[in-house]
Amino acid sequence: MSFRKFILLLFTLGILLLIPACGEKLHNSSTLEKPTPDLQTHAPETKPVETKYSPEIVPPGMTVAEKKERFEALVAPSVQKVYAELMAQYESVNEAVETGKDQRRLATLRLKYKTKTNQDLLMVLKPHPRSIAMAQAAMESAWGTSRFFREANNIFGVWSFNKNEPRIAAGQQRGENTIWVKKYESLDASIRDYYRVLSNRKNFGAFCQLKMKTDDPYKLVKKLDRYSEKRAAYGVELASMIRYNHFQRYDQ
Repeated sequence: MSFRKFILLLFTLGILLLIPACGEKLHNSSTLEKPTPDLQTHAPETKPVETKYSPEIVPPGMTVAEKKERFEALVAPSVQKVYAELMAQYESVNEAVETGKDQRRLATLRLKYKTKTNQDLLMVLKPHPRSIAMAQAAMESAWGTSRFFREANNIFGVWSFNKNEPRIAAGQQRGENTIWVKKYESLDASIRDYYRVLSNRKNFGAFCQLKMKTDDPYKLVKKLDRYSEKRAAYGVELASMIRYNHFQRYDQ
């Protein structure tokens, strides 16, 4: 065998030996890209948990800081969502009033909300600051730990006077009458109803009028004395709640 043929034979054998090695290396690379279930179990979480808490469950032994964290995680997104919906509606109606368009729509809305003028309609539709909603939610639900919150999604302790609507007994009585509170299908629904309650000009006329002039929560809470039996002291407590917990950041 000539020297040239010998070199060619060695080169061919070398190529044949390299092919299996490369195949094994690619297989190992594929295995690393698709970990086994055990490896996946111990791998770090790459996606944020959507719902860390649930309204129904209050973890035992929570610190005050943890209760507040849970409360804001559950309530703040719903407050932001509902406020955005209500503000979008208000701005749309306000534009229609200013331009004189959609008169049929305005007439329908005035009938729905039992208002005689467009200005009264706007007074009903304008949502008040989110900081007030957060402060009242924290006070009325004991930072999301109350039975009404857990069992009925009732954040604000809204009473029920209709036996045909979903509700639960409050466990208290006024004379011989049982007190009932509404049961909502979601926290969003509770917040929508709360905004509806505070848009009632008969009960909260001064509050509704003032919110058309200012968005200052510290001025507005002074007009919520009729929301609680605490009367004027209720507004003072709300102002402290907003200030101490920096709830005004939700109004930004």
